[in-house]
Amino acid sequence: MSSSFDRKGLNLKWLELFQICARKGSLQATARETGLSISTVSYHLKSLEDYIGVDLLDHSRRPIVLTPKGQAFLVNIDDALLTIRKAKAEASSGNVAEARSLRIGSIEDLDSDIMPDLAVHLSAKMPGCDFRYHTATSHEIIEMLRNRQLDLGITTAPLERHRDLQERELLRDPFVLVLPRDTDQSLPDIVGGSTKLPFLRFSSDLIIAQQIEAQLRRLGIALAHQFACNNNQTLMGMVASGAGWSITTPLLFSRAKRFHGQVQLHPFPGKSFSRRLTLVTTQDCAVSVVTLVDQKLRTGLEQHVIAPTHAATPWLKDHFTLIDPS
Repeated sequence: MSSSFDRKGLNLKWLELFQICARKGSLQATARETGLSISTVSYHLKSLEDYIGVDLLDHSRRPIVLTPKGQAFLVNIDDALLTIRKAKAEASSGNVAEARSLRIGSIEDLDSDIMPDLAVHLSAKMPGCDFRYHTATSHEIIEMLRNRQLDLGITTAPLERHRDLQERELLRDPFVLVLPRDTDQSLPDIVGGSTKLPFLRFSSDLIIAQQIEAQLRRLGIALAHQFACNNNQTLMGMVASGAGWSITTPLLFSRAKRFHGQVQLHPFPGKSFSRRLTLVTTQDCAVSVVTLVDQKLRTGLEQHVIAPTHAATPWLKDHFTLIDPS
């Protein structure tokens, strides 16, 4: 171990690059994520290996893999970097006005009213902050959070818990039936597949589709695959035109206002079920920032979506509700 590295000391950048490279498996991917050149990434990683005196990466294999010592080192580095990031976040959590960067991801369900209001609110509260907004699916947002490309996201509650992320539940969004306005067939017959009206479903790669399919399987209902789409507006438009029926939620239904006069909304027959919207954050996202976003989201949901929906559809009052943050 050379004395020059002893004098220089361990560099936090080396550790962060090692963590990213271990996750990505290549220098090229690490360079793309960090905005550094491949040669710079390679230099920093070599400096880290020289400093501690062991080979952490097997550079002869593609994708790059960790040596046994590198795997042991990574476990400790993950915990150490998380602690450092938490400390940094907590140190700056007292005054949100001092925040300098915030990257937010949201499912498109909130695009029309909620996210624009949130953007205006945050811009006023955090005037020196550089904001980045992304619209994506829940799966994509969770992956971006885990890859540290986002600080917080609004998603459908993940089907599984992630140890490296934190969740605050926001909204209980029950599943409902939406039918063409002139349909007079019974709900059990429609859901049971004994009518000629086809089921229009969400694409199977969406969490909402997986939740619906799981419930139908639990009820022993098998519906023919005739049409699938990842766009709520398209599904509502097809129902309005009489092309079929669908299972959706009040939040999604509220976004399809142009079709409300051509469709009818009903409770899901039999055992009810719902999805939850959550605010998901990295563990080092400042508590004050998360609280600010959480409070504004709740205000926006109540004002723009929940109250109007309850007024138009009173039977949803006990089911379509905010979830107590405690």
